[in-house]
Amino acid sequence: MYATETMTASATFDLDSVVYSHSLSPIADHLLVACATQHPAVRLVDLRSGASTHSLAGHQRAVLSVAWSPHEEYILASGSSDGTVRLWDIRRSANNLGVLDMDDSVGIVGEDGLGKNARNRDQGKAHTNVVNGVVWTDDGNHLVTAGHDERVRVWDMITGANALSHFGPMIKNTHLSTLLPLLVPSHVLVAGRQVMFYPNQREILMFDLFEGTLLKRLRVPGIPLAPVQGRTAQANVRSRITSLAWRAGCVDLYSAHSDGVIRTWSPRIQEDVQAENEEAQIFEGSEEENRKRKREVLDEVFRDLTKQKITFT
Repeated sequence: MYATETMTASATFDLDSVVYSHSLSPIADHLLVACATQHPAVRLVDLRSGASTHSLAGHQRAVLSVAWSPHEEYILASGSSDGTVRLWDIRRSANNLGVLDMDDSVGIVGEDGLGKNARNRDQGKAHTNVVNGVVWTDDGNHLVTAGHDERVRVWDMITGANALSHFGPMIKNTHLSTLLPLLVPSHVLVAGRQVMFYPNQREILMFDLFEGTLLKRLRVPGIPLAPVQGRTAQANVRSRITSLAWRAGCVDLYSAHSDGVIRTWSPRIQEDVQAENEEAQIFEGSEEENRKRKREVLDEVFRDLTKQKITFT
């Protein structure tokens, strides 16, 4: 933990395991840091006491991503390399609230709204492979998860049902490191709409969260999108996007890349469009002048050649 005033380490917690990610609640009075580590249990560190208070057991393999609910201070979600996403209430002795099941599009309300044919919440997988991304919408009503099955799933957190959003075959996700989709704050969007930015290796994909419609592809100029071949392909992708962040109070997006570069993305405003149109007109005018000058040179050369008398011997 670092002190923001001095930018120096103020505390260190030894979890005796590789730490993949951590999460601190934005609303809670408690100062519990949830840690996703190589250990199959979610570790909770209390910043007040400086102790690792307790562990949340349930996953069978390493935990890669954790996220506190933005509206319920004691509710936590976690994603594991065993393919499961679990929900926890840290106030309860039996902390585990259940798992999310990708085959369940009904949820706890059942087919009739009263629990008919509702699935058992103790079994099921959210993804067919490693889950390395878990993030809540800012209203707390939905959870978004990403996995190595190259799927992004949206969950209705009121019922626990799979919302069946489909984002097509463009999604790429192969690295063990945590990969978090970025959800645009709802206050900058039209009411009822949610937009997701997804760090898709060397480009950023912009989707409608519920419809799954691709809205835009953001690419860094000069960086090819063709896949790198070879056994060390993943290690050699220096321009891979590792994380995304939203600038609070603005409409700017930041992306971090594996080559050590942080890039800023800003929306195009009307002034930008006008400037680009003016530059394009100037460029077209200069191109036309160049073509005209070349034609005049060629015409002059042709005239010189036709004036010369050619004798055959």
